[in-house]
Amino acid sequence: MTDKVKIQDLVFKKYLTQSQIQKQIEVLADRIAVDYKDKDPVFIVVLNGAYMFASDLLKATALDAPMTFVKISSYVGTESTGNVKVIMDCTLDIKDKDVILVEDIVDTGRTLHHYQEVLSHRSCRSIAIASLLVKPNKLEFPLKIEYRGFDIEDDFVVGYGLDYNEYGRMYADIYQLFEEE
Repeated sequence: MTDKVKIQDLVFKKYLTQSQIQKQIEVLADRIAVDYKDKDPVFIVVLNGAYMFASDLLKATALDAPMTFVKISSYVGTESTGNVKVIMDCTLDIKDKDVILVEDIVDTGRTLHHYQEVLSHRSCRSIAIASLLVKPNKLEFPLKIEYRGFDIEDDFVVGYGLDYNEYGRMYADIYQLFEEE
């Protein structure tokens, strides 16, 4: 409910409201529901950040589709390390399936680019990406993001599943790093 929050040593200001987020999720969900109407997609959710987005997105699509989780890491604090680690991999058989990778935020694109390569060796029919947030000015890897919620500037954000050192995920709104002048 507040316009600013303090998480550990940093202050963040409200950036996207819960209402704005939910409206955009409805738009994405409607597109996914139409695109996958006669298909049997598998949603692969990238933990930890995408869990809130994935939950709301899947409910809004009303598709009765399998969902599984992966844990891929490349961040420490507010910066990407440049190293991608698959900590927990997909456990479902995705051969001949249409996969929708659900991500909270695409920054450089390194993580999803790496994981798409991993999935491409498993003979899935197709791989699409749904990301709540995208930083187009930071993209370093070629990614087609079919279902894109919001394009944002290169600001560090928390809330709605996104974190700063594992804190701040529980906010319904999204906050961006605030630097006082």
